[in-house]
Amino acid sequence: MPHRSVITKARAEELLSCFARCRMMVVGDLMLDRYVRGKAERISPEAPVPVVRVESEDFSPGGAANVAKNLRALGAEVTAVGVVGDDREGDMLLELLREEGVDLVGVVVDPGRPTTVKTRVIAHHQHVVRVDREVTDPLRGDLEGKLRERISGSLEGVDGVVVSDYAKGTVTQGLLDALTDGAAPVVVDPKEPNFGLYRKVRCVTPNRLEAERASGVKIGDLDDLERAGRALLERWEADMVLITRGEEGMSLFERDRVTHIPTVAREVYDVSGAGDTVVATFTLALAAGAEPKEAAYLANVAAGIVVGKLGTATASPEEILSWW
Repeated sequence: MPHRSVITKARAEELLSCFARCRMMVVGDLMLDRYVRGKAERISPEAPVPVVRVESEDFSPGGAANVAKNLRALGAEVTAVGVVGDDREGDMLLELLREEGVDLVGVVVDPGRPTTVKTRVIAHHQHVVRVDREVTDPLRGDLEGKLRERISGSLEGVDGVVVSDYAKGTVTQGLLDALTDGAAPVVVDPKEPNFGLYRKVRCVTPNRLEAERASGVKIGDLDDLERAGRALLERWEADMVLITRGEEGMSLFERDRVTHIPTVAREVYDVSGAGDTVVATFTLALAAGAEPKEAAYLANVAAGIVVGKLGTATASPEEILSWW
Protein backbone atom coordinates (compact mmCIF):
# COMPACT_ATOMS: atom_id res chain seq x y z
CA MET A 1 0.00 0.00 0.00
CA PRO A 2 1.51 3.40 -0.98
CA HIS A 3 0.37 5.08 2.25
CA ARG A 4 2.69 2.82 4.23
CA SER A 5 5.74 4.54 2.74
CA VAL A 6 4.44 7.92 3.98
CA ILE A 7 3.04 6.97 7.39
CA THR A 8 4.18 4.05 9.48
CA LYS A 9 1.58 2.08 11.38
CA ALA A 10 2.95 3.55 14.62
CA ARG A 11 2.56 7.11 13.29
CA ALA A 12 -0.95 6.40 12.00
CA GLU A 13 -1.89 4.96 15.39
CA GLU A 14 -0.43 8.03 17.13
CA LEU A 15 -2.46 10.43 14.99
CA LEU A 16 -5.66 8.41 15.20
CA SER A 17 -5.37 8.27 18.99
CA CYS A 18 -5.28 12.09 19.05
CA PHE A 19 -8.61 12.41 17.20
CA ALA A 20 -10.66 12.05 20.38
CA ARG A 21 -8.95 15.12 21.89
CA CYS A 22 -9.92 17.40 18.98
CA ARG A 23 -12.85 19.83 18.97
CA MET A 24 -14.22 20.40 15.49
CA MET A 25 -16.84 22.69 13.97
CA VAL A 26 -18.86 21.94 10.83
CA VAL A 27 -20.53 24.86 9.07
CA GLY A 28 -22.73 24.34 6.04
CA ASP A 29 -25.82 22.86 4.45
CA LEU A 30 -27.45 20.39 6.84
CA MET A 31 -29.50 17.81 4.94
CA LEU A 32 -31.50 14.66 5.53
CA ASP A 33 -30.84 11.67 3.27
CA ARG A 34 -33.84 9.39 2.71
CA TYR A 35 -33.38 5.96 1.16
CA VAL A 36 -36.36 4.11 -0.32
CA ARG A 37 -35.38 0.54 -1.18
CA GLY A 38 -37.32 -2.11 -3.03
CA LYS A 39 -37.63 -4.30 -6.10
CA ALA A 40 -38.43 -3.31 -9.66
CA GLU A 41 -40.02 -6.18 -11.58
CA ARG A 42 -42.11 -4.38 -14.18
CA ILE A 43 -42.38 -1.18 -16.22
CA SER A 44 -45.14 1.31 -15.52
CA PRO A 45 -47.99 1.34 -18.10
CA GLU A 46 -48.16 5.13 -17.61
CA ALA A 47 -44.56 5.92 -18.67
CA PRO A 48 -41.36 4.01 -19.58
CA VAL A 49 -40.12 3.91 -15.97
CA PRO A 50 -39.69 1.04 -13.49
CA VAL A 51 -42.30 0.43 -10.81
CA VAL A 52 -40.47 0.05 -7.50
CA ARG A 53 -42.21 -2.02 -4.85
CA VAL A 54 -41.02 -0.49 -1.56
CA GLU A 55 -39.55 -2.90 0.99
CA SER A 56 -37.77 -0.53 3.37
CA GLU A 57 -37.14 3.12 4.11
CA ASP A 58 -34.38 4.66 6.21
CA PHE A 59 -32.86 8.05 6.96
CA SER A 60 -29.38 9.36 7.69
CA PRO A 61 -27.63 12.73 8.07
CA GLY A 62 -26.57 14.21 4.74
CA GLY A 63 -24.46 17.10 3.47
CA ALA A 64 -22.78 18.99 6.30
CA ALA A 65 -24.61 16.72 8.74
CA ASN A 66 -22.83 13.73 7.18
CA VAL A 67 -19.49 15.50 7.69
CA ALA A 68 -20.39 15.90 11.36
CA LYS A 69 -21.33 12.21 11.52
CA ASN A 70 -17.99 11.25 9.94
CA LEU A 71 -16.07 13.35 12.45
CA ARG A 72 -17.94 11.73 15.34
CA ALA A 73 -17.21 8.26 13.92
CA LEU A 74 -13.53 9.22 13.98
CA GLY A 75 -13.83 10.18 17.66
CA ALA A 76 -13.82 13.99 17.59
CA GLU A 77 -16.07 16.34 19.52
CA VAL A 78 -18.25 18.15 16.98
CA THR A 79 -20.37 21.30 16.90
CA ALA A 80 -22.69 21.73 13.91
CA VAL A 81 -23.65 25.15 12.55
CA GLY A 82 -26.47 25.46 10.02
CA VAL A 83 -30.20 25.77 9.42
CA VAL A 84 -33.07 23.28 9.42
CA GLY A 85 -36.77 23.81 8.86
CA ASP A 86 -39.46 23.76 11.51
CA ASP A 87 -40.80 20.47 10.12
CA ARG A 88 -40.85 16.72 10.67
CA GLU A 89 -37.73 16.22 8.60
CA GLY A 90 -35.83 18.85 10.57
CA ASP A 91 -36.83 17.19 13.84
CA MET A 92 -35.72 13.84 12.46
CA LEU A 93 -32.33 15.21 11.35
CA LEU A 94 -31.68 16.86 14.71
CA GLU A 95 -32.55 13.64 16.53
CA LEU A 96 -30.19 11.65 14.30
CA LEU A 97 -27.39 14.11 15.07
CA ARG A 98 -28.14 13.97 18.80
CA GLU A 99 -27.86 10.19 18.62
CA GLU A 100 -24.41 10.64 17.06
CA GLY A 101 -23.39 12.94 19.92
CA VAL A 102 -23.16 16.12 17.83
CA ASP A 103 -23.46 19.45 19.69
CA LEU A 104 -26.38 21.35 18.10
CA VAL A 105 -25.83 24.72 19.77
CA GLY A 106 -25.01 26.21 16.36
CA VAL A 107 -28.18 25.04 14.59
CA VAL A 108 -30.98 27.53 13.89
CA VAL A 109 -34.55 26.41 13.18
CA ASP A 110 -36.22 28.51 10.49
CA PRO A 111 -40.02 28.15 10.05
CA GLY A 112 -39.81 29.77 6.62
CA ARG A 113 -37.31 27.38 5.08
CA PRO A 114 -37.88 23.63 4.64
CA THR A 115 -35.26 21.13 5.69
CA THR A 116 -33.31 19.97 2.64
CA VAL A 117 -34.17 16.32 1.90
CA LYS A 118 -32.58 14.11 -0.75
CA THR A 119 -34.69 11.03 -1.46
CA ARG A 120 -32.93 8.21 -3.28
CA VAL A 121 -35.00 5.35 -4.72
CA ILE A 122 -32.94 2.18 -4.97
CA ALA A 123 -34.01 -1.09 -6.59
CA HIS A 124 -31.80 -4.20 -6.53
CA HIS A 125 -28.88 -2.02 -5.35
CA GLN A 126 -29.33 0.24 -8.40
CA HIS A 127 -29.98 3.96 -7.92
CA VAL A 128 -33.21 4.55 -9.90
CA VAL A 129 -33.96 8.22 -9.22
CA ARG A 130 -33.23 11.00 -6.73
CA VAL A 131 -35.86 13.52 -5.62
CA ASP A 132 -34.70 16.73 -3.88
CA ARG A 133 -36.79 19.00 -1.68
CA GLU A 134 -34.91 22.22 -1.06
CA VAL A 135 -34.71 25.99 -1.10
CA THR A 136 -31.36 27.29 -2.36
CA ASP A 137 -31.83 31.04 -1.86
CA PRO A 138 -29.11 32.69 0.26
CA LEU A 139 -29.97 33.00 3.94
CA ARG A 140 -31.90 36.08 5.02
CA GLY A 141 -29.83 38.66 6.84
CA ASP A 142 -31.35 37.85 10.23
CA LEU A 143 -30.60 34.14 9.83
CA GLU A 144 -27.03 34.83 8.78
CA GLY A 145 -26.69 37.09 11.82
CA LYS A 146 -27.91 34.31 14.13
CA LEU A 147 -25.42 31.85 12.66
CA ARG A 148 -22.58 34.33 13.01
CA GLU A 149 -23.52 34.72 16.67
CA ARG A 150 -23.50 30.95 17.14
CA ILE A 151 -20.09 30.74 15.46
CA SER A 152 -18.64 33.50 17.64
CA GLY A 153 -19.99 31.82 20.75
CA SER A 154 -18.54 28.41 19.91
CA LEU A 155 -15.33 29.07 17.97
CA GLU A 156 -13.01 29.54 20.94
CA GLY A 157 -11.12 26.33 21.62
CA VAL A 158 -12.07 24.74 18.29
CA ASP A 159 -9.13 22.90 16.69
CA GLY A 160 -10.44 22.83 13.12
CA VAL A 161 -13.38 23.96 10.98
CA VAL A 162 -14.96 22.22 8.00
CA VAL A 163 -17.10 24.33 5.68
CA SER A 164 -19.37 21.89 3.84
CA ASP A 165 -20.91 23.85 0.98
CA TYR A 166 -23.65 22.19 -1.07
CA ALA A 167 -24.88 25.51 -2.52
CA LYS A 168 -28.16 25.36 -0.60
CA GLY A 169 -27.78 28.92 0.69
CA THR A 170 -26.11 28.50 4.09
CA VAL A 171 -22.52 29.36 3.17
CA THR A 172 -22.18 33.12 2.69
CA GLN A 173 -19.32 35.58 2.62
CA GLY A 174 -20.37 36.82 6.04
CA LEU A 175 -20.09 33.36 7.59
CA LEU A 176 -16.73 32.70 5.96
CA ASP A 177 -15.44 36.04 7.21
CA ALA A 178 -16.52 35.11 10.74
CA LEU A 179 -14.67 31.80 10.45
CA THR A 180 -11.44 33.10 8.94
CA ASP A 181 -11.27 35.80 11.63
CA GLY A 182 -10.72 33.00 14.16
CA ALA A 183 -7.56 31.04 14.94
CA ALA A 184 -8.82 27.58 13.88
CA PRO A 185 -7.74 26.37 10.41
CA VAL A 186 -10.63 26.34 7.93
CA VAL A 187 -10.99 23.66 5.23
CA VAL A 188 -13.70 24.07 2.58
CA ASP A 189 -15.47 21.42 0.53
CA PRO A 190 -16.56 23.73 -2.33
CA LYS A 191 -19.54 23.99 -4.64
CA GLU A 192 -20.27 26.01 -7.75
CA PRO A 193 -21.44 28.84 -7.94
CA ASN A 194 -19.73 29.83 -4.67
CA PHE A 195 -16.15 29.50 -5.89
CA GLY A 196 -15.56 33.22 -5.36
CA LEU A 197 -16.12 32.98 -1.59
CA TYR A 198 -13.28 30.77 -0.43
CA ARG A 199 -10.31 33.13 -0.14
CA LYS A 200 -7.53 32.80 2.44
CA VAL A 201 -8.64 29.51 3.99
CA ARG A 202 -6.24 26.72 4.94
CA CYS A 203 -7.36 24.32 2.24
CA VAL A 204 -10.08 23.77 -0.39
CA THR A 205 -10.99 20.21 -1.50
CA PRO A 206 -12.64 20.27 -4.96
CA ASN A 207 -13.33 17.16 -6.99
CA ARG A 208 -11.96 16.98 -10.52
CA LEU A 209 -14.96 18.62 -12.19
CA GLU A 210 -15.07 21.41 -9.60
CA ALA A 211 -11.33 21.96 -10.07
CA GLU A 212 -11.81 22.30 -13.82
CA ARG A 213 -14.64 24.80 -13.47
CA ALA A 214 -12.98 26.86 -10.76
CA SER A 215 -9.60 27.03 -12.52
CA GLY A 216 -10.76 27.22 -16.14
CA VAL A 217 -8.34 24.39 -17.01
CA LYS A 218 -9.62 21.23 -18.74
CA ILE A 219 -7.81 18.39 -16.99
CA GLY A 220 -6.67 15.79 -19.50
CA ASP A 221 -3.30 14.73 -18.06
CA LEU A 222 -0.99 15.40 -15.10
CA ASP A 223 0.36 18.60 -16.66
CA ASP A 224 -3.18 19.98 -16.93
CA LEU A 225 -3.87 18.84 -13.37
CA GLU A 226 -0.83 20.68 -12.04
CA ARG A 227 -1.77 23.85 -13.94
CA ALA A 228 -5.26 23.66 -12.45
CA GLY A 229 -3.94 23.07 -8.94
CA ARG A 230 -1.53 26.00 -9.13
CA ALA A 231 -4.24 28.26 -10.52
CA LEU A 232 -6.54 27.34 -7.62
CA LEU A 233 -3.84 28.02 -5.03
CA GLU A 234 -3.57 31.52 -6.46
CA ARG A 235 -7.30 32.07 -6.91
CA TRP A 236 -8.18 31.05 -3.39
CA GLU A 237 -4.96 32.30 -1.74
CA ALA A 238 -5.07 29.04 0.18
CA ASP A 239 -2.21 27.19 1.83
CA MET A 240 -3.30 23.98 0.09
CA VAL A 241 -5.68 22.57 -2.49
CA LEU A 242 -6.63 18.89 -2.33
CA ILE A 243 -8.18 17.68 -5.60
CA THR A 244 -10.09 14.39 -5.33
CA ARG A 245 -9.96 12.40 -8.56
CA GLY A 246 -12.24 9.39 -8.04
CA GLU A 247 -10.63 6.12 -9.10
CA GLU A 248 -7.37 7.99 -9.79
CA GLY A 249 -6.95 8.97 -6.15
CA MET A 250 -6.22 12.54 -5.11
CA SER A 251 -3.58 15.25 -5.51
CA LEU A 252 -2.38 17.59 -2.76
CA PHE A 253 -1.07 20.96 -3.92
CA GLU A 254 1.03 22.96 -1.48
CA ARG A 255 3.04 26.08 -2.19
CA ASP A 256 6.31 24.17 -2.56
CA ARG A 257 5.25 20.71 -3.73
CA VAL A 258 2.64 18.44 -5.30
CA THR A 259 1.79 14.97 -4.00
CA HIS A 260 -0.18 12.53 -6.15
CA ILE A 261 -1.89 9.81 -4.10
CA PRO A 262 -3.28 6.69 -5.86
CA THR A 263 -6.59 5.28 -4.70
CA VAL A 264 -6.56 2.41 -2.21
CA ALA A 265 -10.18 1.33 -2.70
CA ARG A 266 -10.45 -2.46 -2.93
CA GLU A 267 -14.06 -2.48 -4.15
CA VAL A 268 -16.40 0.38 -5.04
CA TYR A 269 -20.08 -0.08 -4.19
CA ASP A 270 -21.24 3.51 -3.59
CA VAL A 271 -19.40 6.84 -3.84
CA SER A 272 -22.18 8.74 -2.01
CA GLY A 273 -20.65 10.88 0.72
CA ALA A 274 -17.02 9.99 -0.09
CA GLY A 275 -16.15 13.68 -0.37
CA ASP A 276 -17.61 14.24 3.11
CA THR A 277 -15.35 11.52 4.48
CA VAL A 278 -12.29 13.01 2.77
CA VAL A 279 -12.79 16.54 4.10
CA ALA A 280 -13.68 15.27 7.59
CA THR A 281 -10.66 12.98 7.89
CA PHE A 282 -8.21 15.42 6.30
CA THR A 283 -9.25 18.34 8.52
CA LEU A 284 -9.32 16.26 11.69
CA ALA A 285 -5.89 14.82 10.94
CA LEU A 286 -4.48 18.35 10.50
CA ALA A 287 -6.08 19.35 13.81
CA ALA A 288 -4.45 16.30 15.44
CA GLY A 289 -1.00 17.42 14.30
CA ALA A 290 -0.53 15.56 11.02
CA GLU A 291 1.60 16.97 8.24
CA PRO A 292 -0.54 17.79 5.17
CA LYS A 293 0.76 14.78 3.24
CA GLU A 294 0.01 12.49 6.20
CA ALA A 295 -3.49 13.95 6.52
CA ALA A 296 -4.14 13.41 2.80
CA TYR A 297 -3.03 9.77 2.97
CA LEU A 298 -5.27 9.11 5.98
CA ALA A 299 -8.19 10.75 4.13
CA ASN A 300 -7.46 8.61 1.09
CA VAL A 301 -7.61 5.42 3.16
CA ALA A 302 -10.86 6.54 4.83
CA ALA A 303 -12.39 7.24 1.40
CA GLY A 304 -11.31 3.80 0.22
CA ILE A 305 -13.20 2.29 3.15
CA VAL A 306 -16.49 4.18 2.70
CA VAL A 307 -16.82 3.59 -1.05
CA GLY A 308 -16.82 -0.11 -0.23
CA LYS A 309 -20.04 0.34 1.77
CA LEU A 310 -23.59 1.02 0.58
CA GLY A 311 -25.07 4.48 1.17
CA THR A 312 -23.45 7.43 2.91
CA ALA A 313 -21.04 5.69 5.29
CA THR A 314 -18.27 6.46 7.76
CA ALA A 315 -14.86 5.05 8.63
CA SER A 316 -13.67 4.41 12.18
CA PRO A 317 -10.08 4.79 13.44
CA GLU A 318 -9.93 1.02 13.85
CA GLU A 319 -10.95 0.47 10.21
CA ILE A 320 -8.37 2.97 9.00
CA LEU A 321 -5.59 1.40 11.06
CA SER A 322 -6.50 -2.07 9.76
CA TRP A 323 -5.20 -1.02 6.33
CA TRP A 324 -1.60 -1.05 7.59
